[in-house]
Parts: sequence; structure tokens; C-alpha cells
Amino acid sequence: MLRNFTSRFRPGAVLTAALLALGLLAPGGVQAAESAAVTSPRVTATLLSSRDTIAPGERFHVALVQKLAPHWHTYWLNPGDSGEPTRIEWELPSGAEAGEIQWPAPKAIRVEPLVNFGFEDLALLPVEITVPQDARPGESFTLKANATWLVCEKICIPEEGSFVLDLTVGAASVADQSAQDRIDAALAALPKPAPFRARLGADGEKLALELAGLPSGATELRFFPVSDTLIEHAADQPFAAGEKPVLMLARSGAFKLERPDVAGVLTYRAGSEPRAVTLVADADPALLTAAGGAASPAARPAVVRIPVPSEGADLTLWAALGFAFLGGLILNLMPCVLPVLFIKALGFAQIAHVSRAEAREQGLLFLSGVFATFMALAALVIGLGALGAQVGWGFQLQSPPIVIALAVVMVLIGLNLIGAFEIGGSVVGLGSGLAGRKGRLGAFMTGALAVVVATPCTAPFMGAAVGYAVTQPPAMALSVFMALALGFALPVVALSCAPALLRLLPKPGRWMLVLRQAFAFPMFATAIWLIWVASVQTGPQGVLAALVAVLAAAFVVWLIGVTRGSLPRRIFGSVLAALVVLGAGWFTVQNAVPGATTEARAGDVGVWSPERVVALQAEGKPVFVNFTAAWCITCLANERIALSRQEVKESFAKLGVVYLKADWTNRDSRIAQALAEQGRAGVPLYLFYAGRKDAQAEVLPQILTPDIVIAAATRAAGREAKTAALAP
Repeated sequence: MLRNFTSRFRPGAVLTAALLALGLLAPGGVQAAESAAVTSPRVTATLLSSRDTIAPGERFHVALVQKLAPHWHTYWLNPGDSGEPTRIEWELPSGAEAGEIQWPAPKAIRVEPLVNFGFEDLALLPVEITVPQDARPGESFTLKANATWLVCEKICIPEEGSFVLDLTVGAASVADQSAQDRIDAALAALPKPAPFRARLGADGEKLALELAGLPSGATELRFFPVSDTLIEHAADQPFAAGEKPVLMLARSGAFKLERPDVAGVLTYRAGSEPRAVTLVADADPALLTAAGGAASPAARPAVVRIPVPSEGADLTLWAALGFAFLGGLILNLMPCVLPVLFIKALGFAQIAHVSRAEAREQGLLFLSGVFATFMALAALVIGLGALGAQVGWGFQLQSPPIVIALAVVMVLIGLNLIGAFEIGGSVVGLGSGLAGRKGRLGAFMTGALAVVVATPCTAPFMGAAVGYAVTQPPAMALSVFMALALGFALPVVALSCAPALLRLLPKPGRWMLVLRQAFAFPMFATAIWLIWVASVQTGPQGVLAALVAVLAAAFVVWLIGVTRGSLPRRIFGSVLAALVVLGAGWFTVQNAVPGATTEARAGDVGVWSPERVVALQAEGKPVFVNFTAAWCITCLANERIALSRQEVKESFAKLGVVYLKADWTNRDSRIAQALAEQGRAGVPLYLFYAGRKDAQAEVLPQILTPDIVIAAATRAAGREAKTAALAP
């Protein structure tokens, strides 16, 4: 059936269909009522307009929409104990005006021991725009907004975005109904003016907010003052109902009251309904006297922030697709992938002179295996990201059991190539038809295996593309991974579909057997490297677990071979093999446990932390940070080719560069977070910080040379801070 299916479609048509699917996954044109999205792993922000077409002199609303990742929050007008409110700077057509942000009611967000005032999940911040009376129908009306916000979980990250809305001036306004409904709902939910005026007085060391006129039965009261020097934000606010309802507030240690009235938002529940009102309270004159105007606001806790470089911030979807395609193409040249591709080429040489149609079929099945595996990895990355996990390219190699399982697969492939056992050949009693189907399955699985062994490598252009993908909505992320898969599979598919190239392959002969056996040794070398990675992750017990797993795999292969024949023998062999696999798997999982060995591995190189980078910059020292992993072949090659060279070490010593290593061999959420902040989803990543407080990082290319590193060290040791990235 599969042969019939593939014979109906020309290879070119299949490639065209793949490109069409890639285009379908890419988003279409952005509607006029909403700007292009500005995205990070924490926030997706857009500017939304209630109008597609505006009329001269009218007032309408736009809104900055912030969709927040789970557990992250942005801030209200008074951010509470820490933080900064969102700010918007406008560039408007002549005569147009923009009002202030109309703030929704905040919620109290506890980040022990502090309490912040802000928004989680979704924040929609409306702003009223006034169109000039002299605007002429037919003209373009372009709104530009530059917004900055601080987004926090346990750490805080400053972010910014530029938004553009191109609207049209018409004789009458035309609403975008969907956007209008969203903005209307946000406006309807804004706190309404309270139908009463409150009074703020002193009650010993506390403040008493008298709420005469509060509806009876109100519960769960919380007062959010506009001033950040009025109350202790983290303190409880006990409420006493009665004829004169009173909300008790803890006076701020930096209490300062310069006006005779106090403004804020009061939230409460009336029955089961949440309510919010804007409140003005007349302050007791004694509070103004007690304040004296001398106190200064309490200092907020310092937050260590890693400067975010400009690379990737302006990367468009189409640029990311191009980078992904080129990165996938270059990935074929990586040492971890070449042996698998040579094996596939060997298969083409075997069938090319017999059936070109079969060669094309094998190439398309290889493409299918590549696409399926890339999509599975993409789905896993997107799914884990939606759950709040920081994952990236090659993340599965942070699991020692998976590393050991890959080592076992490499050993089995090597044993198969060298002739210790056969997979896919003629098996007793099964006939040539089943062997043919196994050949097709082998082509598909070769594509899948090529992707799996490629994950330790990161090609040029890949870092920026994958980093962009993991911050985008699922459809955009999948389109980037599809471009990566297409570039990765293209050489093999081109070879299988090009008669001229197939004719260059020599005819089958003894050379094929010799070359097939020779390919076993790169597989064994890869297995040795993977076992070394396991040793770095887990120590000696990881090596023992890997060797036991290899022994068990070899024993199972031998056992299946010697128990062929009668049904009882096959059943006995299968049961015993299953028991051996289960026992070896249990032993591997129990012993392949990540160890805290980062300090020991770092040796005389400093161990990275964001606090240490900031401290060293404050001391005037330039800092080089190497984000690496033992399972990253590109990282190891760069360390051998560039970072360990004597001239680089002498340059670092001469210029006073401090070398820090961020080792991601085992999972580390802080390193994952730092990679995400730099727009990357995996290693390697190389950063140079100038020896000056708050200087941004220079991002070095993913493929290093001694000259590149020395030149960057010279720049970092100087007084000019370079903020632009050198390469993707």
C-alpha cells in the first residue's frame, strides 16, 4: 500500500506540499485592529484598537494587551513593595492626543515576604485616543507606542515593545466588533467611582479608613492606595463592620502624606460578586502634621537583572524561517549526524542501480521520519513551555537515563553494521515481502535517528531561530521547526530524487560491505562519548549503569537469535529478554541520578551566577560567560579549537577577563532562564560583559575562533560597551 501511495506523487510535488504546509502554519497578515505581537517567554503583548476606521474629531479606545505566562505578573500604578508600573510613550499624528492608562483593579500578589500590586494571566490597559478635527477622510492614521514593563516571578525582568497600528480616516467610524467587545468588557470592569467619600484617621500606630456608605454585607475588603508611602502593603487589613465600617491599615515605616486627601481603589465582595471602586478619603489634618514631609520612601529590595541584548528582539517570522532552514542544512555537516547520513547514502548506492523509484521512495520516507521526529520534539518543547518549564534544543540529553539509552542504541547500530546480527534482512519463515516492509520502516527510522543524534549539536543560525520559536504561539513555533526539518532533510531527499546524482554512486560490490562495517566505528565512538556525558552528569555510578545497559542489550540480541525456532523457545526467549530489559532499565534509572558536580567540573574557571556577573562588573572587571554542556558537541569543539588555546588564555590574563562557566549538562532552571532572556533555547551561548556597571552583553557567534574571542575580550576590556550581537 505504501508503494502504491508514494508512486502516485512526484517527489517535487511532495516537496511543494511540504512548503505549502509550512506556509499554512505561518500566520497570516495581522488585522488592522491589532498590532504585531511582541513576545518573550513571559509576556505576549499587542496593541488593540476598537476601530478599523476612525472619524475626524472622535474619541476611541485602544488597549495594551499583555498575556502573561503562568506565575508571572506585571504591575499596577502603585506596584506595592517592589516593581514598576507599565508605561507607554506615544508617537501620534499631528493634533491627536492620548489619555492616561485607565488602570483595572489590581490584585495583591504575595511574593514572600512582600506583597505586590499587579496583574496575572491577562492585563488589558485601555487608553483613550482623540482624533483631530482636521483629519481628512482617506488619510492614514498611524499610532506608534513604545511600552516598557517589568515582569516578575521570583526574579524580575524589564521588557519593552514597540507597537504600530495603521488605521484609516473615514467619513464615519467603523468598529472592529471583536476588538470593541474586548475593550468594552475591560472598560466595564474598571473600578467605578464610589458613591461615598471615606475618611482616613489615626488609631494609635495604625490608620483607620472609615467607609460610611459601604454596602452592607461587604466582605474580603482590600484597599490599594495610589501612594506607595502610605501603608505597609504586605500587612493584613482587618475589617470591622457596623454603623461605621472601618478598615484598619498598617502605617508605612516611610509614611508620607502631602495632600489632604488620599486616593486609591477598594475591592470587596458583595455576596458572590467581586466589586471595585475608586475611593477618595479625606485625611485627618493631624496626619499631615505627623508626616512632616521629611520621611523618604523605604528602599525596595534590589533585584539582579541580566541585561537583554538586542539580538533576536527584531527577528521576524520569515527571518526565523530562513535561519531555521539554513541551520538545518548546516546541521548535516555536524560530526554527530554525518555517520547516519553516510549509512543512508550507502543504502542508496545499493538500490540506485536497481530501482530509482525505490530510491525516491526511501528518500521520501527518510523525510517523513525527519518531519515526524522534529514535530514530536517541537510538541514536547511547546507542551513543557506551556507548563512553565524552561526547555530548549537538546534538553532531553539533560536526563542521564536518556543519554544511556542513546548510547545503547549506538552500540546496537554498530553491532548491526559490523555483522554481529541483522535487522531487516530475510528472517526464517517470513519471506521477502516482510523484509521489504522492514526496509521502508528502516528508511523512516533512519530519518528519526538522524534527528535524535543531531540534538547535541547546534549549527550556526539555529540558536536564534529555535530561541525565537520557543517564545511564539504554537502555530508559529511549529512552522520554524518545520523549516528546520526541511533544511535538515533536503540533502538526502535531493540525492534520492536526482537521477544524475544517483548515477554518480558506484555499483554495489564488496566495497559496500567494507564501508558498512567501517561505519560501525563512528557509532561506537558516539556511544563512548555518550557514556562519558553520563559520567559527567552522574559520576562513576552512571558509567556502571551505562555498561550494565550495554551488556543487557547485547545479551538480549544474542538471546533472541539463539531462541529462534519452535514456539516454546521463542516464548521463553521473549519472556527472558523482557525480564532482562526491565531489570537493566530499573538498575539504570536507580543509578543514573544527576549529581551536583558543577563546581568540580569548573576547575579553575569560575562558576556562573547572575549575581556574580553584576558584582564583577561593579568592580570594573570584564566578564566572559560560557553557557555550555558536556553533551553539546559544538560546545566541546569550541572549547578545544578556541577557548583552551594558549593565546586566548594569555589574552584573558593580560586584559583581566574573568572566565565564568554556566554548565547546563544537568537541568538548571537559572541557566534555562538566562538563555531565554538572551533569546536562545539551547547551548552554546557566549557572552562578553564590559567591565562597567550595567553594560549589556555582547553575544559571540556559535562557532568560535581564537581571533573572535581575543577581539571580543579587547572590546570588553575597553570603555566602549558593544550591545549588538555579532552573529545569529
